[in-house]
Amino acid sequence: MPTPLSLRPVGKGRPLVDPDVPPDLPPPPPGRDLMKIPAIARIMRSRWYPGVLQVPVAAIFGLVAYQLLAGPVTADRNPGTALMWVLWWPVLPITFVVLGRFWCAVCPFGALSDFVQKIVGVNRPVPRFLKLYGLWIIDAQFLAITWSDHIWGIVESPWGSGVLLLLLTTGVIISGAFFQRRTFCRYLCFLGGLCSNYSRASVVELKADTSICATCKAKAACFNGSATQAGCPMFNFPRTMDSAANCNLCSNCIKACPNDAIQLTTRKPMSELWFLDKPKVEESFLAMAIMGIVLIQNITMLTVWQNVLTWIEQTTGITNYPLIFTVAFVTAVSLPVGLLALASRVAAAGNLESTLMNFARFGYALIPLDIAAHVAHNLFHLLAEGSLVFSTVASMFGATPANGATALASPAVILILQMTVLALGVAGSAYTIRRIANRRYGSVARRWATTAPFMVMLGILSVINVYLFMLPMAHRM
Repeated sequence: MPTPLSLRPVGKGRPLVDPDVPPDLPPPPPGRDLMKIPAIARIMRSRWYPGVLQVPVAAIFGLVAYQLLAGPVTADRNPGTALMWVLWWPVLPITFVVLGRFWCAVCPFGALSDFVQKIVGVNRPVPRFLKLYGLWIIDAQFLAITWSDHIWGIVESPWGSGVLLLLLTTGVIISGAFFQRRTFCRYLCFLGGLCSNYSRASVVELKADTSICATCKAKAACFNGSATQAGCPMFNFPRTMDSAANCNLCSNCIKACPNDAIQLTTRKPMSELWFLDKPKVEESFLAMAIMGIVLIQNITMLTVWQNVLTWIEQTTGITNYPLIFTVAFVTAVSLPVGLLALASRVAAAGNLESTLMNFARFGYALIPLDIAAHVAHNLFHLLAEGSLVFSTVASMFGATPANGATALASPAVILILQMTVLALGVAGSAYTIRRIANRRYGSVARRWATTAPFMVMLGILSVINVYLFMLPMAHRM
């Protein structure tokens, strides 16, 4: 009788992983428990955390919303537009890498949802439809909002940005009134989808000491809460949680656990991406869609974009901008999705896993490049238009908005920083591809057959990004 494929020795007695037999993969190495640092432990266990941060953040967001809806009608004179799109949006992805999904702990929408539940909440269970397809809804929202921005100019219009905030607020209120916990944040918030993907690359994570949990008699207080502490708002059970994607570091579980079993640990950046054992197609698709969105954002903000529109008009006679942009948008989003699908098909022939599984597994490897491209793109706006933040905010106190130069750094410095960030992203994605393949496949041949097509895909996307960032870009405001 032939030896089963999963038991055949390869190299130095290592088994060849059979995709039909779940491999015995090593767990991530333990990191440093930050809860052993007294100051951090006091903060995470304090009844004032995270509320003491939610209040000022909510006040600032209220000011931003007011300025967007009632302030100056031009973007370069509106403090809300400057604070939202020139400062907050570029800085946000950096916080995901450093602190994970911490933003969601202080987000005013989450606090609003909690408040609505206390007042009128009926606490219905999360619909099964949302549990199954929530991520696809988030994917669709991301694409729809980006498309709408270019068709109706949401970012360039203070009023449009204000309406977007009002729509999100309405969704939060309805969700909080009908459903349990933070259903909107977990299953419907497009920003939450971005947070979840980027947070996988973070250097901190919350996890439980399973040896302590095994003897717990507290009836899952970390999930359900206690008499004095609410349960996890994001529907996480710390004992089984293996990802930082949906943990907002609110510390509810830390406060509710009577055994001090919850740890806040450090980890290698991006390590979750190669230790992930249950990849999802919709999460990989979101990573590819974000890459496509960054591409179309770069293309349409290039100074040559108007030349392209003129050429299309002269060549085809088509002057309908929504039609032209829609074609460009679909093409830009389809490019990374198609490249990943093609690479997955090629890899499937060599690693004996399905094309769909390769797509799901290796889409996560593009998250480092996603983050880098996102940061690099918005780094231009932050450094080329950053002085608008100071001048527009000062205008609320009677100062005259500044005219003329808005840059905080020269174009050469900005480009160097962009290329540095992109290089880090490319290196991170390449390393992640290699680690996933090496961890998953025992055979050298299967590793190479898997790694090669995804490295080619990464190379193509990297060249495209570098080329676009080297071209002159127009200001957002």
